[in-house]
Amino acid sequence: MRWKDWIWPVVGLAAVAFSIWLLVDELRGISLAEVESGLAAISWHQWILSALSAVVAYGALAGYDHIALKHIGKTVNWFFVTACSFCTYALSHNLGGSVISGAVIRYRAYGTRGLNAQDVGVLVAVCWFTFVLATVVLAGIFLTLKPELIDRIHPDLSPVTGLALGLLLLFLVAAYVFGSWLQFRPVTIWKFQIHYPRLPIVARQLVIGPIEVLAAISILYFALPATGNPGFVTIGMVFIISFAIAQISHAPGGIGVLEVVFIKALPEMDEASLLAGLLVFRMFYLIIPFLLSIAGVIVFERSQLATRWARPLSTQND
Repeated sequence: MRWKDWIWPVVGLAAVAFSIWLLVDELRGISLAEVESGLAAISWHQWILSALSAVVAYGALAGYDHIALKHIGKTVNWFFVTACSFCTYALSHNLGGSVISGAVIRYRAYGTRGLNAQDVGVLVAVCWFTFVLATVVLAGIFLTLKPELIDRIHPDLSPVTGLALGLLLLFLVAAYVFGSWLQFRPVTIWKFQIHYPRLPIVARQLVIGPIEVLAAISILYFALPATGNPGFVTIGMVFIISFAIAQISHAPGGIGVLEVVFIKALPEMDEASLLAGLLVFRMFYLIIPFLLSIAGVIVFERSQLATRWARPLSTQND
């Protein structure tokens, strides 16, 4: 194997090990019984709201693929796209290296529907950018509404800096929309030709992307207690930061990363209750989708195998 084949798995495992070490150090005074009590304190309607938020989040994630396919001008069965998107994100969120693992899974699936490597490459890039755009939009809105949130990122930064950063992020989004209106010429990078999205595509990105991120935030928010809760905007900003760090670290499932960032950024909240909420988030956003996606992949591969075996038989009958 070449070094490129194992470098990201090694980086991911190293990030997991380091994050767990930090997490163990942070949780030294918390017992398993306290976390169990935190889970028991979550009411049934909180569980339902978190579960519904997860459904909305994965429904919006399917919209990423639909947007990307519309951008490249390809038509694929709606149900297939939705199922492929669900399995892709459920697996890549848990495996780490989401862009790379997502590209491999999508190429395998969409290759059976006539898309070539370039099509899948552009599709993955559009999906990735839609998510990035959503986080930039929401981070800009959150920091503009509550500039003091910048203190959660770095204690030495002032609210004025937070407001300036929020406005800058929103300006970048406005510039992206303006560029779409101007319709710049395609950019060629290596073998890929990247076309600037049309305004209808950008409009879909600005709706679907934030819905997905807000729904993901809501999974955790609804599972947290009211006591010490700093509010949705603060939870949302910390979520964006922690999720971004988890993506950069390539840690599978962001294990340890999310927990450490949340505990550090929300010192006013009870740590056991916060951990319980994060466990609910992991269950609805990561674990259950992961198990369902494995079943989906098995069904897909079985259908492909059946099709492959049926071809020689039909040829012989003819």
